[in-house]
Amino acid sequence: MWAALLAGLLMVLGLQAGPAAGQPEDGAGRAAEQVLTWTAGNDIDKYLSAPATAVAGPATIVFENSEATGNTTGMPHTLTFVTGDPDYNSDVQLNILANPNDANGGRHTAEVTLTPGRYKYYCTIPGHGEMQGVLVVTEGGGEDTTAPEATAKVEGTQNADGTYVGTASVVIEATDEGSGVDRIEYAVGDDAWQPYTAPVVFDQVGTHTVRYRALDKAGNVSEEKSIEFTVVAPDSEDTTPPETSATVDGEQNEDGAYIDMATVTVTASDTGSGVNTIEYALGDGAWQTYTGPVMVHQAGTHTVRYRATDRAGNVSEEKSVQFTVVAAPPKDTTPPVTGVSVEGDRNSDGAYIGNAKVTVSAADEGGSGVAAIEYSLDGGPYLAYTQPVIVDRAGRHTLTYRASDKAGNTSEALSVSFTVVPGGGVPAPNCPEYDERLTVIVGTVDSGVPNRVTDNRCRIGELIEDEKEWTSQALFLKHVRTVMDRLLREGVVDRREYRAINQAARQSGIGKPGQTEGYRTILDGTEESFAKWEHVGGGSFSLNPDGSITSGTTESGLGMLWFPERKYGDFSLKLQWRDDAPGTGNANAGVFVRFPQIHDHPEEPRPEWAAIKFGHEVQILDLPDGDMYKTGSVYGFDRVGLAGAGVTQKGTWNDYEIRVVDQHYEVYRNGVLINEFDNTGGQEFYPPREDDPGTDGRRFASGYIGLQVHGTTDVISYRDVRIKDL
Repeated sequence: MWAALLAGLLMVLGLQAGPAAGQPEDGAGRAAEQVLTWTAGNDIDKYLSAPATAVAGPATIVFENSEATGNTTGMPHTLTFVTGDPDYNSDVQLNILANPNDANGGRHTAEVTLTPGRYKYYCTIPGHGEMQGVLVVTEGGGEDTTAPEATAKVEGTQNADGTYVGTASVVIEATDEGSGVDRIEYAVGDDAWQPYTAPVVFDQVGTHTVRYRALDKAGNVSEEKSIEFTVVAPDSEDTTPPETSATVDGEQNEDGAYIDMATVTVTASDTGSGVNTIEYALGDGAWQTYTGPVMVHQAGTHTVRYRATDRAGNVSEEKSVQFTVVAAPPKDTTPPVTGVSVEGDRNSDGAYIGNAKVTVSAADEGGSGVAAIEYSLDGGPYLAYTQPVIVDRAGRHTLTYRASDKAGNTSEALSVSFTVVPGGGVPAPNCPEYDERLTVIVGTVDSGVPNRVTDNRCRIGELIEDEKEWTSQALFLKHVRTVMDRLLREGVVDRREYRAINQAARQSGIGKPGQTEGYRTILDGTEESFAKWEHVGGGSFSLNPDGSITSGTTESGLGMLWFPERKYGDFSLKLQWRDDAPGTGNANAGVFVRFPQIHDHPEEPRPEWAAIKFGHEVQILDLPDGDMYKTGSVYGFDRVGLAGAGVTQKGTWNDYEIRVVDQHYEVYRNGVLINEFDNTGGQEFYPPREDDPGTDGRRFASGYIGLQVHGTTDVISYRDVRIKDL
């Protein structure tokens, strides 16, 4: 069955699967004339062996990543040929995935036809960026070491002296009997080489030299040659010189001097024979050919002279422009210095009674001056700071602040944390729900509206009551309109935000039959809830003050946090995740479902692999390249690209719902269905083992829930994990 599935996969990729190791040809077709073998092992930065050259024609590609070639970890590798780079051949569609545990034991073959030129190959699995190389293919008969032959000729109308009148065109050709011509290059005079694609036209009066050469697909370069010719103006009665002008551009100070640099642009026009050349000179210096704007950096007062000559030989009157360049003042590279103070009545534990007043200050020592101060309360969006912030909502709070100066420098974000307790005559806000998310999310639909605090100290999302059990959608929509009408009148939201939240309410489906929540929260951000989960394998998770958990903060490695209290069969699992990977990269993580009790399983002493090999991983990965399984994919079974996943900006919370009924899987991201998968047993790697009780490779019909950690570079946060039986 696995051999048939592999053959089907290769047919989709435009390949024909060959025999595994030790299997004979079936005689249906002629065996390829050459065998090219790649091998891989435990290394993730290089193939163990790879061919460097080949001969054009049929070939058997062998890719082996097995215990025999040194792979003792089970790590998969791919052999992928590049098809989108114009510098390499793109006529072979090859993407083979191999690991020691697959149906072929890690050895795969494919029949292809190679053409002269170069093929680039690499491994597509993340972390394997250095596993790449180039295969050079030559015509039959051995390696091509002979350079192409290049010739050039000049075309145009010549006079009795052999010079070209008005214009001349240079035509370059090349031939190669080996791997074939790859490209032709030319250069005018001492200029840089550039690709030759069409005859090069010269209409400027004077003597010209064109150098040329050719390169073949094996990398051989022909001997450089050159051709010289002269262009003269056609007979003309033009006696009027060109018209010229010049402009000076650049950043100026208050005195009109140019700071650091002035750019002089010269233009010329001629209604007769046409402009032939423009010349310029700096001060009393020699005339130079003008080919583009002249940039003057040296501090001081400068004069630039300029003139133009037409094709009939008429020279314009010399003109000049004068300007001054000054050095730029020292640049302000120092960000502002910020400070903060928290005031209010405090109890014996140091908590603020009733409210706390937070005052932020900033000073700029770089000289440009403070431009703005911003603050963020409890992870919310940054807001402009104009006056002290009064926080009167009971609970633990963190206010983050920063400042920027007029030179664009921004200070490091600092924060202050404090606790507010009821008292002082200020009661706790009577909010229907608790919702600290950054934007207003109705059900699983993100409205994009900031989840700001309203005048009654409740956030907008807490007034929506989308977690309440509504008997009809009409009642829910009426409730949302009532809330939003009041917030619009009070100026909490504008018209656009009003419409966005009402539209999100309609799209949420809340109140429709089957939309009743009824979820059990199994991770609510408390120490008690977090203690019910168990960590296995590498990596780590830590509980944050805002109730979320973050992976990879202290230890590296692959591991899992799982919920051992009970198994789930048909269910809907809801949670939120946020990509917190450092730098510009994206986190690689996932949600495990339906895996067996890991401590009673033969995968010990690496129990986290029980979830990988016997359950399903619903992938979380917004990286545009690398691993072929993106967010919403069922890893190893069903791929999803980024286009349908609705990728959000890093650092933004995403709603995730995984619905499983029998062997039918649905994955929702921010309320959008991004994947449907019927598990019939077909997969690309990690096939079921003999001790897997799942039937026909369909995995278990019930199992446990887990959250994956990949390491300290794949930092991801989770929160609000809820589940209900279906």
